[in-house]
Amino acid sequence: MKGLGRDFLQAVVQCATTSECQLPRPFPTAMTALETPIADLLDSTHGKPKLLVVDDQPINIQVMYQIFASEFQVFMATSGTQALVLCRDNPPDLILLDVVMPGMDGFEVCQQLKANDATRNIPVIFVTAHTDAAQETHGLSLGAVDFIAKPVNPSVVRARVKTHLTLKFQSDLLRRLVFLDGLSGVFNRRYFDQQFAMEWARAVRSNSPLSLIMVDVDCFKSFNDRYGHQAGDDCLRQIALAIKGALKRPADLVARYGGEEFACVLPDTHFDDAMGLASELERKIRALHIAHEDSVVDKFVTISVGLATRTVDSIGDAAKLLGLADSQLYQAKQSGRGRVCGKVL
Repeated sequence: MKGLGRDFLQAVVQCATTSECQLPRPFPTAMTALETPIADLLDSTHGKPKLLVVDDQPINIQVMYQIFASEFQVFMATSGTQALVLCRDNPPDLILLDVVMPGMDGFEVCQQLKANDATRNIPVIFVTAHTDAAQETHGLSLGAVDFIAKPVNPSVVRARVKTHLTLKFQSDLLRRLVFLDGLSGVFNRRYFDQQFAMEWARAVRSNSPLSLIMVDVDCFKSFNDRYGHQAGDDCLRQIALAIKGALKRPADLVARYGGEEFACVLPDTHFDDAMGLASELERKIRALHIAHEDSVVDKFVTISVGLATRTVDSIGDAAKLLGLADSQLYQAKQSGRGRVCGKVL
């Protein structure tokens, strides 16, 4: 343990009793930049990649931190159980996983990760001092992407992590393309259904709020009748872009729900905050000044917005929250359109 900083040791001790740990900054590091910075692999919405180091020995975690701290968010887990909890609640982009650990070993951790739909696509690189052919074959058969021998060579481990992250982000992009709406450029209904169910389960598990916003373009049929469908398509694209630009956090998402309807899923968002965002959306769309001479609301395109929020005291399921948001959207339209209605589940 000689040579470890006090802040680092305190962080390791804290990690022994919590499910999510990120090493402290500032922390000394001798890492030099990669020839191509890993940030170049990412779009602007992703931020720094999240790297999870799983090892029961603090000195090994320190070594990995020194190698990756300048370009990654480095998280750590000191046991297999802790790693699984962290991956469930805050999935990393890549895992460096020790094989030999007390209790649950690395092979079992990998097996459980690959058995879970929410974590199976996270690349796992085993880092171990015991690298015989049988172990390597077994690890790869469980779904790991690579093996690295201890003590690690910084240049080798950087290069391999960069390679597997590149492949991972390319695969993520291909999966995302399947879930994009071809007209508006935001996510499609299929992706909404998948993510809404996942965020509901996460909110229930962590007993946290979840808000859902439903948006409908007012008098859109008359817009198409007057200006044509090409203008209607362009209108929807502008609205989708404006909604996407108004979302505050990477976890928030907007999807085209169907026709001229959009839906926003806002994890860990209380009713008042969601209502503020919903009102902002209504103002932003009106401020686009898209001409709509046949609207009964305004001379410009407007939207009606319905909001529903799950609180820590809510009773019901995801379908009930969706139904409540839809009913609030109906209420907004019945009340004159171009407004926001919301309610807590």
